[in-house]
Amino acid sequence: MTGSGEHLGRARERLTALLVDASTGALGAAGGHVAGVYLRSGTPGLLRLATLVGLPGPLFRPWWRLHMDRPYPVADAYRLGVRVVLPNATEMVRRYPQFAAGLPFQFGSVYTPVPGAAPSFGVLTVLRPAVPDTEDELPGLDHLGRLAEDLGAGLRELVAEEGEAAVAWEGEPVCVHPPAMCPGSARAGRFTWDPATSAVRADDRLHALLGMAPKDFPATGAELAVAVTPADAHRVLTALRETAAGRPPQSPLRVRAADGATRLLALWPPPGAADPTLVSGIVVDPGPVGSADGVADLLPQGVFCLDRSGLLRYVNPAAARLTGRPPAELLGRSVWEVMPWLSGSPCDDHWRGALLAPDPVHFQVRHGDTGEGDWLALSLHPGPDVITATVVPANRIDPAVRLTSPPEPGVAGGPAPVGGPSAAPLYRPIALAIALTDAVTARQVSAVVMQELLPAFGGRRLAIYLLQDRHLYLAWEYGFPTGFLAPFDGVGLDARIPGVETLTTGRPLFFESMRQLADTYPDLALDAVVGARAFLPLIASGRPVGSCILGFDVERGFTTEERSVLTALAGLIAHAMERAQRYDTEAALARGLQQALLPRRLSTHPQVETAGRYLPGTQGMDVGGDWYDVVEAGDGLALVIGDVQGHGVQAAATMGQLRSVVRAFALGDRPPDEVLSSTNHLLIDLDPGQFASCCYLRLDPATGLARIARAGHPPPLLRAPDGRTRVVDIAGGVVLGVDPRARYPVTELELEPDAILALYTDGLVERPGEDIDDGITALRLALARAGSAPGRRGGRSLAGVADRLTATARHAADRPDDVALLLATRRRTSGEHR
Repeated sequence: MTGSGEHLGRARERLTALLVDASTGALGAAGGHVAGVYLRSGTPGLLRLATLVGLPGPLFRPWWRLHMDRPYPVADAYRLGVRVVLPNATEMVRRYPQFAAGLPFQFGSVYTPVPGAAPSFGVLTVLRPAVPDTEDELPGLDHLGRLAEDLGAGLRELVAEEGEAAVAWEGEPVCVHPPAMCPGSARAGRFTWDPATSAVRADDRLHALLGMAPKDFPATGAELAVAVTPADAHRVLTALRETAAGRPPQSPLRVRAADGATRLLALWPPPGAADPTLVSGIVVDPGPVGSADGVADLLPQGVFCLDRSGLLRYVNPAAARLTGRPPAELLGRSVWEVMPWLSGSPCDDHWRGALLAPDPVHFQVRHGDTGEGDWLALSLHPGPDVITATVVPANRIDPAVRLTSPPEPGVAGGPAPVGGPSAAPLYRPIALAIALTDAVTARQVSAVVMQELLPAFGGRRLAIYLLQDRHLYLAWEYGFPTGFLAPFDGVGLDARIPGVETLTTGRPLFFESMRQLADTYPDLALDAVVGARAFLPLIASGRPVGSCILGFDVERGFTTEERSVLTALAGLIAHAMERAQRYDTEAALARGLQQALLPRRLSTHPQVETAGRYLPGTQGMDVGGDWYDVVEAGDGLALVIGDVQGHGVQAAATMGQLRSVVRAFALGDRPPDEVLSSTNHLLIDLDPGQFASCCYLRLDPATGLARIARAGHPPPLLRAPDGRTRVVDIAGGVVLGVDPRARYPVTELELEPDAILALYTDGLVERPGEDIDDGITALRLALARAGSAPGRRGGRSLAGVADRLTATARHAADRPDDVALLLATRRRTSGEHR
């Protein structure tokens, strides 16, 4: 056993080394401050953060686990196998609003799939400064791609030697301190200013910093301001006067030197001095890293610096006094360990903002070890390698500009509940709210709760019951033993079990241990010996909807904040479920309407074979306005395909009207141009506020002559008997329902025996962000590969060709539009030769 353990340990070390090398290399490749790798885990559908470079891991715990089907950039990169580039927060909000809700800060990011087993091993992720440029202008993308390929090659080698389990990540991420981006040290000089005479006195270090000999040094405050910062001299003068009046800046001023470099200016009056008084100041040239040991020792305000992993690298005496420890004992320790009053809600959001965005962050917090009214004002100044923080008593700040309200007692720095620290302060309820807006069915709502809410609170089990006819029916379960919940499915509201009582009383029930649950409900069967449970009532607008059960594998307490947040979130879930139930009912009616309007069978002819396929879109009610039909037209056949703009019941109803009209004209064997013109006039008269595209073809089976007209519809495709394919060039008119004077010219085409004619709607060839011509080309190539002509021995049936052409769309999780396809071929008669 020891040898096996050592072997597994070596495999894990190799995996970790590969991941760390790729992550640290990605920082320089993409100009980022943060990098990491998500890998597959042993749980199907779940990605885990394996390495994190440049951020304190615990501060970003909500993002350690990620389901691959959630609308997040990591999931898209993994599932689709494509690189996702978000240059700035605006693009992030546009494309991934749920992700932006959780991290609402100004940063850009790149997500590159790690090639390997389908779809990929994982995703190499880099967070970088935001830029307004497009994806093609971002630097280092090719280098990042090569790093991902090298990582994939290393993981494939590891899999070949150790098996797939060797690259499945479980547990917490490995957090790595990033390499320093640039060496350097700060320079500083000190001065005093007399507001009565404007006289300035400075030490030799300030002479050297400004590059001036003592005899040339400014003699007045105005001249000093210009020497320090020509562009911001007025700010310096204002700050000098405000300090003399007893209102010094709350944090060092960031100003620009003549060469554009950043300088810091700190000002303070000597404590207890009479007015007027000398103003003392210090000018700091931060250099490349933004701070240096000893410089801020001169300041009366607290100053400390931490690296991007959260470890303290410098603490001046004023800041050390807040902890009651000397500076030497603080260095190298986590800032949240030695200053616990800086953790929890809402402080964590401010820290995340300073770590991910370039702008300073200002907030107030109550010192956990002092009196009720002892508030501190903090300013966080981000840098490439370090965060520089300044802290002063909040009574030095004008109350009108305070940025946050006091946290509730016991939230920040309070005792941790049983089972580990609370995850509630890290969870943003808005993330669940936004995710629920995309869920339209009861199953989708349940999946969102499992993927968003459960991991945020450390839960391992979930059950959702919905109320129907005074009974609770199980709608979703996860994590419970197989069959355990079956006896509770369909239970009546008179049963004395917590899932029922939480709904009938409207009160959430929290049990910190299974013993506590058993004592309260002695006859209740339990699924585990150890753990905790939360039973939440799902009530929307005062009406009972169901109940939600959260299960935890360890005993844990529930803080006041957690109980409040979970109760509020239950209300969101209830409203989403109520909406989903209405949707399911309406969607069933709409699907029934659509099925009634689409043809149950196509008209047949001894010499013609046809095949049709329809796939509803996956957005809205899964119903739309696409249709196809084959109608007897005299001694021939009419083939028609159309697409009504929009989705939902209205589009389906308009489609049904148009199908009936076109079918009536076809039965009368009207010419194609008259069919479309008459249908156009009828749609305009109906005025449903919609338009439609259409392609109408009248085929003579005996001769193969086809006469075609189209109204704003994609052109047909033709596959010759030898397998060559082409787009049929057909003159067309505008869509139906727009112009009463529109004309629809007719084009003639000869359909050879064994040739395949393909009519389709744009849902089969259109992709967001891509040219529709590229989609038509892809469909043409797929038609060419679809097999031998149907009439030949051993050839693929026309139905098989239709299935193959719609396979990709049929298996797509996201179909923004309906898909319709109609294929036709002429059978070869005994009198015709190949």
